[in-house]
Amino acid sequence: MSEFANSEFKDKVVIVTGAGRGLGRSHAIEFGKRGAKVLVNDSGGAVDGAGSGNTAQAVVDEIIRLGGVAYANTASVADEDGAASLVEDATTQFGTVDVVVNNAGILRDKTFTNVTMDNFRAVLDVHLLGSVYVTKAAWPIMNEKGWGRVVFTSSGSGIFGNVGQSNYASAKMSVIGLMNVLKLEGQRKGIRVNTLAPGAVTRMTEDLQPEREGRPEQVSPAVLYLCSEEAPNGLILQAANGRYSLIKICVTEGVDLGENVDYESFASRLDELMQDDNLKPA
Repeated sequence: MSEFANSEFKDKVVIVTGAGRGLGRSHAIEFGKRGAKVLVNDSGGAVDGAGSGNTAQAVVDEIIRLGGVAYANTASVADEDGAASLVEDATTQFGTVDVVVNNAGILRDKTFTNVTMDNFRAVLDVHLLGSVYVTKAAWPIMNEKGWGRVVFTSSGSGIFGNVGQSNYASAKMSVIGLMNVLKLEGQRKGIRVNTLAPGAVTRMTEDLQPEREGRPEQVSPAVLYLCSEEAPNGLILQAANGRYSLIKICVTEGVDLGENVDYESFASRLDELMQDDNLKPA
């Protein structure tokens, strides 16, 4: 009998997108080891999204060898019908959907001067709209059953900025805005929505950030927590190389200039406005 036989994830139906390699593969295997029924999605493409393959099946085979239950889906989440097929497959094979981990992503890095609109849209289509499509398809199921967990995947380089990634950063901040709304809309229905900001050496990062350290397996515990019975709601959890921290949005004390403010009176209080030693959660 598995050491995780009594895990809280036993028989939960979990969808993990982009799970053929890297972080997604690690997440899928960790859920599978703990008795979850895992829908492993990956289109099998290159880092830029080109091409296809069946890396998803390899992960399914690995989960099955470990004694778990899994099913492969190779649709692109950037296609609305393809994204819906993940939920269709999960419900056909396993009867329901409990958890969605939106992990799929591509990179098409160029400086803003050089990025094409086709490449900008392609990154948004996978990271942002892919997350929207899959979550939207699963949402009614979670809503009806009164329980669900959704994880979006952001990025430190997206949240804080990184040269050559205007498309990627735009997508990665967008999912935080999406989380901020869904955490409110899902709360009364038992759906908790959080965001992971991971860091690890993967196929996507090995050339971009060769100095990066950490294994995907060091990130997956954070995902399990965000999908657990005791999951928070609306958290941005950063996980990299065994270190975990929270990213929070705060506001300063600010200044009150009253009704008859003009530019000169505003400018005269700039030093006070810029003080950030008394931050409050937003």
